Amino acid sequence: MPEEIAPWITFRPEIKVLDCSIRDGGLMNNHMFEDETVRRVYEANIAAGVDYMEMGYKGSKDIYAPSEYGGWKRSSEDDIRRIVGDNDTPIKLSVMADAERTDYHTDILPCEDSVLDLIRVATYIHQIPTAVDMTKDAKDKGYEVTINLMAVCSVQDRELEQALETFCETDVDTIYLLDSWGTFYSEQIEDLAKRYLKHMEGTGKELGIHAHNNQQLAFANTIEAIIRGANRVDATMMGIGRGAGNCPMELLIGFLKNPKFHLRPILQCIQDIIVPLREEMEWGYTVPYAITGQLTQHPRTAMALRASEDKDEYVRFYDECTTSDE
Repeated sequence: MPEEIAPWITFRPEIKVLDCSIRDGGLMNNHMFEDETVRRVYEANIAAGVDYMEMGYKGSKDIYAPSEYGGWKRSSEDDIRRIVGDNDTPIKLSVMADAERTDYHTDILPCEDSVLDLIRVATYIHQIPTAVDMTKDAKDKGYEVTINLMAVCSVQDRELEQALETFCETDVDTIYLLDSWGTFYSEQIEDLAKRYLKHMEGTGKELGIHAHNNQQLAFANTIEAIIRGANRVDATMMGIGRGAGNCPMELLIGFLKNPKFHLRPILQCIQDIIVPLREEMEWGYTVPYAITGQLTQHPRTAMALRASEDKDEYVRFYDECTTSDE
């Protein structure tokens, strides 16, 4: 059949795209986006046929004070509705809830009282008991739920196996494979996707992918995950996101062949809204992010360098990173 000869000219209708521009991009400006910025990204996603949009974090008010962080770090129901109203559109809305940084029992309302559809629980390996309770809380409240295990590159194999076994025993809808530090190559994505899917076999759960661009591989690794069976895919406008950024939405939409997706609204949003943000904050590939990605290190040191007067002192930065490994 033709799809067996050239599968890239067809499409998988089960693939769903999630835009996390405001959530991940907000990590570069403490989520201090103007309402108009959020509204224009929302409208572009609707016009482009994107399936989900992440409206920031459900961060604890005790941790993320309004004096230091914008509203999209806490994403109250009132803030979200100020942008989307009752969201009488095909797009579904989500927020991310970090384990141990979210007052989830009180701040995540029952789904019937919220305009949100999806809660994405993010966790490090040592926070899994809390994360599992968060997923149960969100499921009991009527939401779609994902669990996103961060920094997988630093997790021991036996711990990952236990984590996946634990996740598969929950009621979550999607388990995300994350390249949090932008350190993975396509071969590693292939191996991890197979491991995740082996655990998920027979559970009805979907595999998701969220990639960072430290080595300019976010798009390539996203494609690799799709090839291996990921049906939930994250991207951001012009790759906006923490540090090196994410898989660019314009590349992903251009790659997917489903006629429901439209590139032009994405390009319009980038031109009008995202490009001007470059004057306020920096994101995207630079050499320091490549260094931390290659060395399997958290990009916080590269972010600090890029915010300093010595932001292009690559050799000194490399020496400091490699010395710290000794």
